[in-house]
Amino acid sequence: MTTVDGRRYAVFAALVLGLGVATRAAAQDGGDLGIAIGAKPPAVTIEDLDGRPVDLGQVMGKKPVLLEFWATWCPLCEALLPRLEAAHSRYGSQVDFVAIAVAVNQNQSSVKRHLALHPIPFRFLWDTNGNAVRAFQAPSTSYVVVLDASGKVAYTGSGDEQDIDAAVRRVVK
Repeated sequence: MTTVDGRRYAVFAALVLGLGVATRAAAQDGGDLGIAIGAKPPAVTIEDLDGRPVDLGQVMGKKPVLLEFWATWCPLCEALLPRLEAAHSRYGSQVDFVAIAVAVNQNQSSVKRHLALHPIPFRFLWDTNGNAVRAFQAPSTSYVVVLDASGKVAYTGSGDEQDIDAAVRRVVK
């Protein structure tokens, strides 16, 4: 990606993610928000917080996965956190919980600093070039995608009023 393309992505992502923050709780169940229910997202490569490549295909399709598109500056992400932590406490042995830190107005160092001050019990990945945002058609931060054990989308939603427990229950046997 060229610098110009990177700037275009950053501006586009900021606009898209900003629009999502303005929508307080657009929780949904298979509507028009992001990737379609039943879809199998493409495997994309992003990074861990140390810059090592991570193939999301290695995460999907083994057991259920909850992905949250997240940012240090996202008030809806912060408000949703207690629901995510409660679901993680209840289902963490059956479901992989993964936060995907978007590369808009933050960097890997700022995410690490935030997590050092405010530990969150999930795995954190870094969406350097927006590969995951595009693959999952993430319209905003606080966007949650729950995948079943086969890697198909079982739930999508955005905002701080999502019923995360009910979303995860759909994919737990």
